[in-house]
Amino acid sequence: MAHDESHPHDHDPMPESDDSVVARSDDSVVVGIDLGTTNSLVAVVEDGVPRVLPSREGERLIPSVVTIREGKPLVGYAARREKIRRPGETVFSAKRLLGRGFADLESIRGHLPYEVVHGEDGLVRIRVGDALYTAIEISAMILRELKASAEAALGHPVRKAVITVPAYFNDSQRQATRAAGRLAGLEVLRIVNEPTAASLAYGMQEKKEGVIAVYDLGGGTFDLSILKLRNGIFEVLATHGNTALGGDDLDRAVARKMAEEAKAATGIDLFGSPLQTAAILEASEKLKHALAEAESATFSVDLCVGAGKRFERAWTREEFDRLVRPLLLQTRESCFHALDDAGLTVDDVTEVVLVGGPTRLPIVKAIAEEIFGRKPNTSVHPDEVVAMGAAIQADILAGKNQNLLLLDVVPLSLGIETYGGLMEKLIPRNTRIPTSARETFTTFVDNQTGVDVHVLQGEREQAAENRSLARFKLGGIEPGPAGFPRVEVTFLIDADGILQVEARDLRNGKEASIEVRPSFGLADAEIEKMLAAKNANELSDLEFKRWIEVRNQSEPVLRAAEKKLPDAYRLLPKPEAEAIETVCRKMRAAMDTREAEQVQNLKYELNAMTTRLAEKVIAEALGKRG
Repeated sequence: MAHDESHPHDHDPMPESDDSVVARSDDSVVVGIDLGTTNSLVAVVEDGVPRVLPSREGERLIPSVVTIREGKPLVGYAARREKIRRPGETVFSAKRLLGRGFADLESIRGHLPYEVVHGEDGLVRIRVGDALYTAIEISAMILRELKASAEAALGHPVRKAVITVPAYFNDSQRQATRAAGRLAGLEVLRIVNEPTAASLAYGMQEKKEGVIAVYDLGGGTFDLSILKLRNGIFEVLATHGNTALGGDDLDRAVARKMAEEAKAATGIDLFGSPLQTAAILEASEKLKHALAEAESATFSVDLCVGAGKRFERAWTREEFDRLVRPLLLQTRESCFHALDDAGLTVDDVTEVVLVGGPTRLPIVKAIAEEIFGRKPNTSVHPDEVVAMGAAIQADILAGKNQNLLLLDVVPLSLGIETYGGLMEKLIPRNTRIPTSARETFTTFVDNQTGVDVHVLQGEREQAAENRSLARFKLGGIEPGPAGFPRVEVTFLIDADGILQVEARDLRNGKEASIEVRPSFGLADAEIEKMLAAKNANELSDLEFKRWIEVRNQSEPVLRAAEKKLPDAYRLLPKPEAEAIETVCRKMRAAMDTREAEQVQNLKYELNAMTTRLAEKVIAEALGKRG
């Protein structure tokens, strides 16, 4: 398709959307969700104040980890405990796979304990046992747990949500996030950029005006957003980021170094199996967390999981900082890109706000200070601020807060491929949304009766170097000499950053349109099929989850009691010891047959029966020591 020079660009900004319509919904509660790479949260505004809702286990954070056994998902802390024991059945960091192609994942595939494969339908699939899942399905399982936690905390159903994404998520990734929300049973009212959400929460609490730089380093992504806050209006001036840089990469840097040292010392490859890979990544994450609080810590990992032989090495914070500093310095480029796009310098920034768990690390704070020449503001809780901001945006959409307004932007330019393989940008990056743009094109071939519209996203001039979002065909064009037809292409972006494209022959009115469905998303039919399967298996899913929770609580009690049986026969009257052994046998049999209630009751009974034994074992140990 050729560009028609006789028709200039016609960028018509859409009127601000009437969000008050949402307030007339029967469901007045809209929650805010931070779907994170490492942890996820759900929040709500009550009496004008945002608060994070507890999980069903009473925690504020819910690990973004899913274990799938026999087709049934287990989400959160229980799943995280399975990461090392069952790496092939446990999926984490699924957010990094959302909306991305197989080639995009080359740098991280080898460091994941689970297998990522190229599906026949073009979707990236995660192999769990004999089954394959998309990142959308895994994310939906996490969102379903967040929805259930919110319902348990609030005492009523939750059907609507605002979900945050990294500012630099492209259209494929945003569509995939929306699809995951729908699959989880949520109506996603808005997709909001994480740094923008953080600024909403920050402005709500501090009520400041000025230019804010939001330095958002999460588990899998980095974003830098420049926002202007004035009289309750949040305007995103520019955003830039890296969807392949986050706290996970710091863990992998430690893991690679420790794997090299362990192999040199023992000959064992700590990336040699999924089990070992999961173990070394877990140990590296623990070291990172420890060094966020202390000047030194010890790295410790099983050389052979379950064998009791360990590889340990002391680390100092200084050594850790030297290792990860080159990775973190990659954030400088995004920071200065965003400042340039906003037409600002570091001197114009009045506040630097840190967001994301990794920003707890002193080295991250130091690098942010180096870049902006000022100490970052650390008063905002880095783990919770995004969820609270999402809740504030949800409150605005529910019509309950008229004092704040959020103006977001397009993170990457959008356009179409023109003749010669070039990308013609219709909507430049950092254009405020919602928005629309239209441009007129013509043909290069005589008597052409149709044109192919190839929708692209990116900043490169060559179409092949940008991300392909969609292709569709406009047929029925009146034949004519090359350059004579006039085809008007219109781009329309809604408040979520979701794109619709329309092509129309200006001579005969023929038109074709598409809501851009990314190459790596899920079709409606597939989503509907999954929703039907979810509804059909809801009861069995709940039963499976209940069983796993009971089993995980009871197994340690039973193992401890079985281990102490020789002590029972030595220190207790024989009938009492025999009674303990009998309960152990009954409990083991009940676990084999998955009788959750019986196992739970026997656990309580066993705990009570072994109290006196524990006291005698302790007394004996103290006597020998004395």
